[in-house]
Amino acid sequence: MSASAEILAAVMLGALVIYALTGGADFGGGVWDLLATGPRARAQRRLIESALGPIWEANHVWLILVVVILFTAFPLAFSAATTALHIPLTALLVGIVLRGSAFVFRAYGSHTDDAQRSWGRVFAVASVASPVFLGVTLGAVSSGALRVGADGVPTCGFFDAWLAPFPFAVGFFALSLFAFLAAVYLANETDDADLQADFRARALWAGGVVALAAVMALVLWPSDATRSMGALLRDSSWAIAVVVAACVSGAGAVWALTRGRFQWARGFAALEVALVLVGWGLTQQPFLIAPDVSIARAAAPPDTLKWVLIALATGTVVLVPSFVWLFRVFKSKR
Repeated sequence: MSASAEILAAVMLGALVIYALTGGADFGGGVWDLLATGPRARAQRRLIESALGPIWEANHVWLILVVVILFTAFPLAFSAATTALHIPLTALLVGIVLRGSAFVFRAYGSHTDDAQRSWGRVFAVASVASPVFLGVTLGAVSSGALRVGADGVPTCGFFDAWLAPFPFAVGFFALSLFAFLAAVYLANETDDADLQADFRARALWAGGVVALAAVMALVLWPSDATRSMGALLRDSSWAIAVVVAACVSGAGAVWALTRGRFQWARGFAALEVALVLVGWGLTQQPFLIAPDVSIARAAAPPDTLKWVLIALATGTVVLVPSFVWLFRVFKSKR
């Protein structure tokens, strides 16, 4: 396996982590928009809108980066995944488009009660569906059900790889994890004590759901996946370390929430999400699609990988400072 291919696979994982910490939290905001209740429901939705408004569309750059690297550097994996999983991937993209459109139309379109409710409903439902299908896709890729022949063509049908309990368990886990992250972010976003209390309660509730969803996904982990969970924990010291670190981070976030230390809670929650995705990526190693498409098999020719790395390094010089400045301008508290 070439070092260039490994680097690009690691970059994809890193971009996916950043997307979860930014765009994933935006999806979670849509969940709480749907579930806004009580005398402060309107204020809760206003807080969500003000938190998402300045930066939400920019967050999709990280998902686009994953897709572009997969397409150019690992074309065999891109072809196999987009063929066998085109239904959940299409549902994910439709959800992202509908969510963005509804968010804009609700903010700048007709402000009648009926129009606001209609666009708000589209925004919220799409925010719930999109992370589920994102998780379904990741679950299918690691389940062992997406089989690819020697010619690079999937040998499974259009439903076999993803229409199963485990991918949907991963989808529900992704939804609950994003909702937890969003509630923690939103509690830190406001100085209003009542709204902080609202989102602290939602974050604690969502944290419990995350734990239940994680257990459900582990129970449904297929025995023919890349490695069984038992073998993974028995043979890999890093697997135990990542699982323990993720659990400790989640517990730290809950502790910080109960103490009203919302900045600490935000850091712990973000670390938990990052560790979950890093752990998933390490579990996949050395496969992009388990068990038939390894990183080495899917990699493009060395010259292609070299130019992708050059383009990536050049773009990073512009992208990273731009994001840092964007968040500094719109998200720093004054």
